[in-house]
Amino acid sequence: MPILVPKGLPAYDVLKNENVFVMTDQRASVQDIRPLSIAIVNLMPTLEVTETQLIRMLANTPLQVELSLLMMDTHEQKKSDIQHLETFYHTYDEIKRKKFDGMIITGAPVEKLSYEQVDYWEELESIMDYTKKNVFSTLHICWGAQAGLYHHYGIDKYMLEEKLFGVFPHNVKICTDLTRGFDDVFYVPHSRHSQVKKSDIEAVDELLILADSEQAGAHLVCTKNERWIFLQGHVEYDRETLKKEYDRDVEKGLGVGVPFNYFIDDDPSKGINMSWKGHGNLFYANWLNFVYQRTPFDLNDLETMEW
Repeated sequence: MPILVPKGLPAYDVLKNENVFVMTDQRASVQDIRPLSIAIVNLMPTLEVTETQLIRMLANTPLQVELSLLMMDTHEQKKSDIQHLETFYHTYDEIKRKKFDGMIITGAPVEKLSYEQVDYWEELESIMDYTKKNVFSTLHICWGAQAGLYHHYGIDKYMLEEKLFGVFPHNVKICTDLTRGFDDVFYVPHSRHSQVKKSDIEAVDELLILADSEQAGAHLVCTKNERWIFLQGHVEYDRETLKKEYDRDVEKGLGVGVPFNYFIDDDPSKGINMSWKGHGNLFYANWLNFVYQRTPFDLNDLETMEW
């Protein structure tokens, strides 16, 4: 939430330049307030786990959020998920005339396929095009980030020789509303077989790399107006998420290595060192505050905003 300060207070300009959310009392007196409307496009097979992780992050601020869950109508769903989807989810056709303050497009376990081989790719492209005029800010996660960079900018992904798996240190490269309050070094879980090259991102003038990692590459990327955001890592992961994935892969005999910097002393028997929770919560709080500060009160005004 913003801090209300008297007009002309010297601290206002200092804090504003540091991306601290401050607002003059004059502006606050005429500000209209309503719940933020956020949609989650959930592409993960673990529907309820992913919902819980993201909702936990979105709930960690004083801002009121009205949530909508979206599914891919063109994707054949598991029979065990059908009742849950029919009860709680909407299709793109059902919401395409609505507008949202924010949208989250999750990752998906399809990174070994080309984008065009994914059965719901055309529907997802329609949703990503829809965000241009109907969503103020869109957050893309992991494969969703790679898909967004490919669809909007033609940046392709590359398969890694071995799975990127663990919790990696990252450095803040550019300070913006999204990285406000971050330490110079922070930690993020990654779990993927593919990568987007930093050089390809840097070649697009509209994109900024806000944070990256020597081992994991570009993690936090956004457009210069910060309305499209691309995260290759998973700041929303729970304490046990990588352990469950590791145990599953070991049971399948996939020969996966111990996730980097995740277990204490890299020893699964010693327990988990959770080092990313604080910055994960801070990122989502920053994103919601950014949306809260910048989105128009009347969402119909999104159509006339300059991209």
